[in-house]
Amino acid sequence: MFKYLYFFIILTAFTACRSAMNNPSSPQYSPIVEIETSLGTISVQLSHKTPRHRDNFLKLVKNGFYHDINFHRIIKDFMIQGGDPNARAAGATYEGEELDNSTIAAEFDSTLFHYRGALCAARMGDQVNPTRASSATQFYIVQAQNIQPQLFDQLARYKGYTYTAEQEKAYKEQGGTPHLDREYTVFGKVIDGMDVVDKIAVVPTNGAGQPNEPIKIISTKIRK
Repeated sequence: MFKYLYFFIILTAFTACRSAMNNPSSPQYSPIVEIETSLGTISVQLSHKTPRHRDNFLKLVKNGFYHDINFHRIIKDFMIQGGDPNARAAGATYEGEELDNSTIAAEFDSTLFHYRGALCAARMGDQVNPTRASSATQFYIVQAQNIQPQLFDQLARYKGYTYTAEQEKAYKEQGGTPHLDREYTVFGKVIDGMDVVDKIAVVPTNGAGQPNEPIKIISTKIRK
């Protein structure tokens, strides 16, 4: 009898674990979203350490919110930004809820950094947004490849930010934007398609970082 009881316990645990991994609200769930752009596909993995941002992004992806939205701000050696509903391609429509000014409470985590490829939430500046709440729709992907070594000393001196030797090493090897840490929420990372991010980052832009030719998000989907 004990043998059957043991088997039942193992089966129950396996079923519960499998259920959790397929439940987007589970803290263990780390879904992958494929962002198809006019220059190729970028795959991002969302973090379970930022559940509000994760679940909101998944909802927008499922509802097709990002379809036909352009990357509206591109700065080479820094980042690419999209998700502004006002940057939707001409003639395209979205009949979902109004999200222009919606926000999500910040979710800063000590293990999530602005390394190259980080998926982060854009937001309004501190003067009008002292809690650093995130835009409900706009995101950016860090494209910066190089770090100035003296930047870490400057961050420690002026902002009180300190990094471990391992974290500094990761930044120097991978690139990134450490001056944005604890300022903007990091809620995922690129796991495939950084070459596409790099292609987007070098397109010609005007003085405000707007591409001269539209760079469009064609579709988004959750990888099965």
